Amino acid sequence: MKSDICRILRDGSGLSAIIKEVERCAAYSGVEGKQSLQLQLLAEELVGMLPELLRDCVGEFWVESSGKSFELHVKALAADMGIERRENLLAVSKSGKNAAAKGIMGKIRSVAESMLAQMAAPEAAPIDCYANSYMAMAYQNNVWTLHNYINQVEAAYKNDDGKEEWDELEKSIIAKLADDVLVGIKGHDVEITVKKAFG
Repeated sequence: MKSDICRILRDGSGLSAIIKEVERCAAYSGVEGKQSLQLQLLAEELVGMLPELLRDCVGEFWVESSGKSFELHVKALAADMGIERRENLLAVSKSGKNAAAKGIMGKIRSVAESMLAQMAAPEAAPIDCYANSYMAMAYQNNVWTLHNYINQVEAAYKNDDGKEEWDELEKSIIAKLADDVLVGIKGHDVEITVKKAFG
């Protein structure tokens, strides 16, 4: 099943519809109680980063489900991005300020912004947007995944490195609840997908 698409405008309108759509999809799929709350928490984590990510472009949100497996999708529509936003994204990416992203959601947002910036100027050299090498190693085949990032950080932590990143993961709602988060380029847009399946 695919839910209705919630359009998210530059002024932030449309964000409140996301949680309602998630609640509706959970109920339709027979997911209730704690599981429904977990799905809503994942949606709230996404909603929290959208105002900054979509500051000068628009987005879309929808849910896809099969049984009790869910995917929460956010698409940032690069085609609707203003020239000023493109220039701002490129300036931040080139200056390395994306490296200052804090928390897992901040890092996920910085990956999406860097992909948007790369699409804004595809002729430019690839942008090094990653806060650390673990972020870069989680990026393969034009897709960044939380699963790969967790594996990189866990391996480093076992070798007495990556303590700060491990602590962030331990505190992260999305790292604890989501099965995976993918950030990738779909056509001319950037899409973030949060996956969660209930047994």
